[in-house]
Order: sequence, then structure tokens, then C-alpha cells
Amino acid sequence: MADELRINDRLTIPGGELRERFSRSSGPGGQGVNTTDSRVELSFDVGSSPTLPDWMRERALDRLSGRLVDGVLTITAREHRAQLANREAARARLAALLADAVAPPPPTRRPTRPSRAAKERRLEAKRRQSQLKRGRGAVGE
Repeated sequence: MADELRINDRLTIPGGELRERFSRSSGPGGQGVNTTDSRVELSFDVGSSPTLPDWMRERALDRLSGRLVDGVLTITAREHRAQLANREAARARLAALLADAVAPPPPTRRPTRPSRAAKERRLEAKRRQSQLKRGRGAVGE
């Protein structure tokens, strides 16, 4: 596994800025679950990373504000029985999360109005529905 983490074409995080912690995972695994440190916590300090340019750091801090603790983003992976598979899963999730966080914002929506034909179709559908409901009244009153 490569030491650095590739986020997108413009950003690659060196392995020295990533912190991994291992612990015992709950769940399936038989007898090995009690002895193997397969759970992985991968942490990246977004707030003080020298790799991120200022504009990218600000965007990431803003978009990830609900997930950060003191500027540090932590991903936990424990879905696999093997530590290596959990490490790969945590790195993939961190890369996807950071790629979304530093991506440029989507273009603003241009306000539009419904066409005359669309308004007429909507009103005609409302008329049909009201006729249908009016026909459901009590029989023989």
C-alpha cells in the first residue's frame, strides 16, 4: 500500500500527515475477534495541514465542520475481519470525503418559470381529480 493518499489530480496527502490507531473490533471473527486489533481509526489534521492550500483548507473546514474535532477529521473502519482491509477501507473513505469537501461548489441554479402548457396540464389534472372525488359521494341521498 502506498504511504501517501491521493485525493484528486491536484491533491495528494503524504503519509506523515495521516495517523492510524488500531484497536479490537466487535462483531464477527470467531476467537480472533478477542485478540486481533482489526479496527482502524484514520485521522487527518485538516486545520493545520501544510499540504492543503489556504483556499482548500477553508473550504474543507467549512464543509466538514460537523465532523471535525479541533480541526482533525477521524474515519473509523471495522467492517472487515482483516486489519489490512479495514486500513484500505478507511483510506478510501477519507479520500472520498476530502475530495467532496474540496470540490468546487456546484453552479448556482437559474430560476425558471413553468410554461403555460405546464400550468394548463396541472390545472386540468386538478380538475380531473376533483371530478373523481366528487363522484365518490354517498349513493342514493
